[in-house]
Amino acid sequence: MSTLFENQAPRPLADRLRPDNLSEVVGQDHLLDEDAPIGRMTASGRLISVILWGPPGTGKTTIARLLAAYTDMYFSPLSAVFSGVADLRKVFDEAKQRREMGQGTLLFIDEIHRFNKSQQDGFLPYVEDGTVVLIGATTENPSFELNAALLSRAQVLVLNRLDDAAMEQLISRAETEVGRTLPTDKDARAALRAMADGDGRYLLNMVEEVFNVSDSMELDTAALSKSVQRRVPLYDKAQDAHYNLVSALHKSLRGSDTDAALYWFARMLEGGEDPRYIARRLVRFAVEDVGLADPAALPQAIAAWEAYERLGSPEGELALVQAIIYLGTAPKSNSAYMAEKSARRAAKETGSLVPPMHILNARTSLMKDLGYGDGYAYDHGTEEGFSGQNYFPDDMARAQFYTPVDRGFEREIAKRLEYWDKLRKSTPEN
Repeated sequence: MSTLFENQAPRPLADRLRPDNLSEVVGQDHLLDEDAPIGRMTASGRLISVILWGPPGTGKTTIARLLAAYTDMYFSPLSAVFSGVADLRKVFDEAKQRREMGQGTLLFIDEIHRFNKSQQDGFLPYVEDGTVVLIGATTENPSFELNAALLSRAQVLVLNRLDDAAMEQLISRAETEVGRTLPTDKDARAALRAMADGDGRYLLNMVEEVFNVSDSMELDTAALSKSVQRRVPLYDKAQDAHYNLVSALHKSLRGSDTDAALYWFARMLEGGEDPRYIARRLVRFAVEDVGLADPAALPQAIAAWEAYERLGSPEGELALVQAIIYLGTAPKSNSAYMAEKSARRAAKETGSLVPPMHILNARTSLMKDLGYGDGYAYDHGTEEGFSGQNYFPDDMARAQFYTPVDRGFEREIAKRLEYWDKLRKSTPEN
């Protein structure tokens, strides 16, 4: 129960604009429309346990609070950062008592991924028997952070980062609440939306700051940058955003979209990624996706890594940029990568087949008597420098693991392989 003094205390703009019903939540129509998951739940009056997964400032807490109101359930909020087993036990005991009186409990756990696996297991009996309906909120990928047993009992709903239209809607509401137009020009207003990076709460905090620093003078983009702080890009080097951007960089290079690759590289640096990690990924890309279509790609990538180690940041990052441009514009081939997978698969399937006797070295007289090395043809001693002998096990049919692509240097390799294959077929033993 709030006191008189609490009611008179100033409230942040973001708190004053907190939606009173689900129709006021912006940017999440894919969840809230009548035919969408939450829309269907509210229409039926029956809630199921859900995990709300999305970036900060997209409405996870607000949606959970409003769901409780729509269904007349008791709203019991907890933060996994500040709560422990004792808090959970108290919530469950109180929920049992309310259930006996005919009222359900909506247990909202913010940052649910912060609970360890055993704590998550502790929810299961109470979710299972309906003592509580669980609404968990997380900014991290649930498939990495939450127990499989918990995920099987809850539907994962993905919230989107707020787009430009949703951000403009929030600014308009703020202007109505304050009673005056935001004192920025058109470009600065757009820059403010961009600076929030999809976080509605952060946007409203910046809007409030702009109202406070300027009563009437219109701010341009330069003045705005001095007045408010840009939001640090959402990026956790150990979690989902890290892997998403790594994947974006790799696939942009694979698709020969050098400009997109440079963008994702810049995003990773802005998020605080270690350039050495990016350098290692570029070396991996050079051998996996460029390969022998351009044999110079690997030394280019390694040279960029070594240049970064010698120069450090920020000068060394230019070497990585050069490697990205080289790799993005190089001909692509994954033939070596596929050859390795095929050869490994064959090795597992064929077991312990021994090499043919003629390519075994006779290191002892006994081995020589047994026929080790008999009939071996020294390739350099032939006219073509190619004997055409069989090097596969005697009990294994010849296989082709490596198939060069018709791009870059591999065109020349393909010609050599075709020539050697003709010679091999003309060899008497074949």
